[in-house]
Amino acid sequence: MITTDFVPGSPCWLDLGAPDVEAATAFYRAVFGWQAEPHGGQGAGGYTLFRLDGKAVGAVGPLTEEGARSAWTLYFHTSDADASAKAVERAGGSVRVAPAGVGTDDGRFAQLTDPQGAEFAVWEPARYPGVEAADGPGTLVWTELYTTDPAAAQTFYKSVFGWSTQDMPLPGGGGTYTLLTPAGCSEERMHGGLMGVPADLLGPGGKPYWHPVFGCQDCDATVGLATGNGGTLSMGPETAEGVGRLAVCTDPAGAEFVVLTPEGRV
Repeated sequence: MITTDFVPGSPCWLDLGAPDVEAATAFYRAVFGWQAEPHGGQGAGGYTLFRLDGKAVGAVGPLTEEGARSAWTLYFHTSDADASAKAVERAGGSVRVAPAGVGTDDGRFAQLTDPQGAEFAVWEPARYPGVEAADGPGTLVWTELYTTDPAAAQTFYKSVFGWSTQDMPLPGGGGTYTLLTPAGCSEERMHGGLMGVPADLLGPGGKPYWHPVFGCQDCDATVGLATGNGGTLSMGPETAEGVGRLAVCTDPAGAEFVVLTPEGRV
């Protein structure tokens, strides 16, 4: 369960790097009903907050790294962005963007990469703790890592965040799915999972990646909104026992996300 009561290592923010911020805004507004609000007085095409019923649920901004492709970045809570960046390097990862402040007192962030190549970030809050709504329709309900080396990924993230892990078999002998929980928290605070995926199934370059899972009231209807507004369907919709009905989608610029109607609401 993802909450807005953030603890070290829990998901706390997410943003989308997009080649066309206004086009991305129009797509997600149509799919999830999000409102858009330029951040910090920026004009159209700059860093833009997504809101649902007035509460911040994420953001979109222009791609800033050379050669970057459109993708969602997940941020994990930290009390010290500098210490987290050093922990990443000690564990074999790399720092893409060194710790830096945002605004005058919004907080500090760092952009990071794990040893297998999956990109993520950390957020050390000041004025802005993170998302203001989670675990419901139109908000972040889960985080997921597709990686080429699940054992190495577990070791890395345990070292950096202290996450506890729990393995469960996938149906039909499909391998193992590892559940992730912030350090010292009960299973109720479980926030994501990781699974091994062969490089040839990971898209361009076979690079591991994180993606967000957004809740929705009706998975099939949400998929229809996504594909009807220029997105594509990669998998599903299908019903997963004990989980709910889900589908993997990509937006018109190629950023992947998952939509999920949790079991009991299907």
